[in-house]
Amino acid sequence: MENFSVTILGSSSASPTTRRNTSSQLVNFYHRLYLIDCGEGTQMQLRRNHFKLSKINHIFISHLHGDHFFGLIGLVSSLNLFGRHKNLHIYADPRIQEILEVQLNFSETVLRFKIIYHPLNFENKELIFEDKKLEVYSYPLDHRIPTCGFIFQEKPFLPNIKKQVIKKYSPDIHQINEIRQGNDLFLKDGTHIKNKDLVIPPPAHRSYAYCSDTKFFEKLPDHLRGVELLYAECTFMNQLQQAANDKFHMTTNDVSTLAKEAKVKKLIVGHFSARYKDMTEIQEELLSLFPDAILVNDNETFHVRESL
Repeated sequence: MENFSVTILGSSSASPTTRRNTSSQLVNFYHRLYLIDCGEGTQMQLRRNHFKLSKINHIFISHLHGDHFFGLIGLVSSLNLFGRHKNLHIYADPRIQEILEVQLNFSETVLRFKIIYHPLNFENKELIFEDKKLEVYSYPLDHRIPTCGFIFQEKPFLPNIKKQVIKKYSPDIHQINEIRQGNDLFLKDGTHIKNKDLVIPPPAHRSYAYCSDTKFFEKLPDHLRGVELLYAECTFMNQLQQAANDKFHMTTNDVSTLAKEAKVKKLIVGHFSARYKDMTEIQEELLSLFPDAILVNDNETFHVRESL
């Protein structure tokens, strides 16, 4: 199976701890690397996990709180020092351009490469990137400042033609392409063979969603409906529900409700408040609400699906 995985580079909340860095993740899709958020220390975590910084061409920043982007200027500076010339695409609040340019100007840094900025839509779900195999969507969240989450969605596979069909009817290239696109086969003698009898159904396409800082709101599950693997930021236990609401974060109950209503297949959670030194209690509470949930640790890798 071609790789589709996410590596947790940082899973703490507002400030790093001795065991957890601030928010950042690296998505590996068919060996193409996509960075989500870039908290302080991200480039050190990339090095620890032996990722090549030069292979990162697209960076997605959910919002402009420091624990989600303070590592960005350091990463950009390192890429420049390493001699990068390829364009770098940053998807973020449009104010990120001013923030980076001020820092680059004051340090008298002239980049050897171009940064292409893509402003996020904080009102509606939107396709922000695609290639032949992947689509990336942003979707709005409800936080204290404009914030988006991101969905990485594999494009659907075309079905394969049954071997016995090739052997029996010897379709040409044009007919093969037509069949894979869902058309029936018409033979010269007038025989009509339905598409369902010609092909092997393809495996379901895979999807991964990153849900950044937000409070739970009614429309949130709709944005994430049917996602295969969901990472949701869960900062507090249930007893601090009011504090979570005030800070526009989610509790264990919120993330489990989100996963259930969105009908996601697998839930992983992070962005824990630094007040929790021992994760046992929060883990037990979460598992009582969503038995298949996993609390992440820095430097762990999760595959969206082990096999197709």
